[in-house]
Amino acid sequence: MKKIIFATGNEGKMKEVRMILADTGYEILSLKDAGISADIVEDGSTFEENAAIKATAISKLPEAEGAVVLADDSGLEIDYLNKEPGIYSARYMGEDTSYDIKNKALIDRLEGVPDEKRTARFVCAIAAAFPDGRVETRRGTIEGRIGYEQAGENGFGYDPIFYVPEFSCTTAELSPEEKNKVSHRGNALRLIKEVL
Repeated sequence: MKKIIFATGNEGKMKEVRMILADTGYEILSLKDAGISADIVEDGSTFEENAAIKATAISKLPEAEGAVVLADDSGLEIDYLNKEPGIYSARYMGEDTSYDIKNKALIDRLEGVPDEKRTARFVCAIAAAFPDGRVETRRGTIEGRIGYEQAGENGFGYDPIFYVPEFSCTTAELSPEEKNKVSHRGNALRLIKEVL
């Protein structure tokens, strides 16, 4: 069976990836499943560059031989804050800072800012590194705005503060199935699926 190695250790992310790519006919492995432990410096200036850096580095490892390596770089862009935290979303306020603290800090920074200026989007760029050395990237987004408080138990990261007007709730209040249909990662994965 053909293999995809998705370059992440994040179980929440792997769950989404497996659901969306279930019908591709590939066996889908996380780094851990593939026995890979790698610390890759993502020093690109865009989501696409970081995803490609990660996918290419993993694809060159002996454990990844013959597999398609997928890597994503994703984050939250808040227009009012000059698109912060952007490509630094995971490292915003320090790598070991809990998302509860990060989410509260972002809500605090937007205190007094009206709805129409709280626009934001989740961005996900996915790179596919093929065994022949070819690399393709695709970008998916979901538009919304930053809520006034954290809400919802589903999802992870910034989901509890990302409000989607068309659903009148945060992405953390959507079921996993609903979220996969509209999320930035879901959109990017469906685009990369066409490349596979």
